[in-house]
Amino acid sequence: MQTQLADFIKDTEDGKLADEILRSCVHCGFCNATCPTYLLLGNENDGPRGRIYLIKQLLEGKEAGVKTLQHLDRCLTCRNCETTCPSGVKYEKLLDIGKRIAEEIIPREVSDAKIRKRLRNFLPYTGRFKTALKMGRAFKFLLPKSTTQKIPKKHKIGEWPKNVHTRKMLVLAGCVQPALSPQTNAATARVLDRLGITLIQESKAGCCGAVSQHLTDSDSAKDFMRNNIDVWWPHIEAGVEAIVMTASGCGSMVKDYGHHLRNDPDYAEKAAKISALCKDISEIIIEERYQIFTRNDREAITWHPPCTLQHGQKITGVVEKILTDIGYELKPIADSHLCCGSAGTYSILQPKIADQLREQKLQSINQQNPDVIVTANIGCQTHLQEKTETRVQHWVQLLDQ
Repeated sequence: MQTQLADFIKDTEDGKLADEILRSCVHCGFCNATCPTYLLLGNENDGPRGRIYLIKQLLEGKEAGVKTLQHLDRCLTCRNCETTCPSGVKYEKLLDIGKRIAEEIIPREVSDAKIRKRLRNFLPYTGRFKTALKMGRAFKFLLPKSTTQKIPKKHKIGEWPKNVHTRKMLVLAGCVQPALSPQTNAATARVLDRLGITLIQESKAGCCGAVSQHLTDSDSAKDFMRNNIDVWWPHIEAGVEAIVMTASGCGSMVKDYGHHLRNDPDYAEKAAKISALCKDISEIIIEERYQIFTRNDREAITWHPPCTLQHGQKITGVVEKILTDIGYELKPIADSHLCCGSAGTYSILQPKIADQLREQKLQSINQQNPDVIVTANIGCQTHLQEKTETRVQHWVQLLDQ
């Protein structure tokens, strides 16, 4: 794809990266075949190829309006297109640049701008989110059904292991998972304890930065990244083996710290080290003696692979192998490569599309008539649970049982 970037961006770091990505696209359209929003809406501009053209126009200084922003906003950032693309187009990185430029030159509607600001000031802060969830549970009887469906049930957390092993790893608590599913990290700590690994949860680490980044507030996102690097660094110097992620959305983000902070003279080297140490929990367990865990129930299990795991981190078949090896039979789900519609804040900002994608996903899952749906990301977990009576949980809890 030939480009003629405008003077305002062509000689910048973002401009050079965007130019490289744009030139790698060969217009083939394979990406549209696996894009959830294109398949749902049938609009070229709601598929990756169309969005790439829109971003190209923006960066070349051509006129753009509200419609351009809407088409970019409708992208789930599921990165299915990257998995499909034969040319290796780094679509997500181009979208980050395009959305930032679009927001600078195209004014948002007042209501849209307000809700995005509220999300930026609320979701990444665990204390605020926990307080709101506690109040929601206390006054649930006063809330509309559409809101109460979003409030998860409380689950037994269990004890964090007290054993201290020679082998140690860090785990990110995240921003919303400690409130919505605190049992996930506790179960992970118990599983790793049985494998001879102590799991450390650094209380001063916060949001991974994904919420801010997806809401085009890259400055705040980098502040969250720097904070996590600062509080993790003493543990890294003390010799922790890995930084474990139990939410694949966070894992996809932390593995990209090196990219986001590549031009920061104080953090570039540390960020690259953090990214190298970051591992999804499945990447840890597959290398250990996980066969010591054996299935102890008769429940039918269905596995939903999050986009951030299969497309963002390119981890496929690992969870399936672990669960199959310990005795679970996992029946394949139709279109398992497609997004469930959660996608971070997407289900809040684009509820109509998110609901349609969830309905399609649950239809595919329900064909298998499972007793339990397991996944690897808190967003998918809560989004699916909102519209199903079937229990949805993190897959590592099966090992903990």
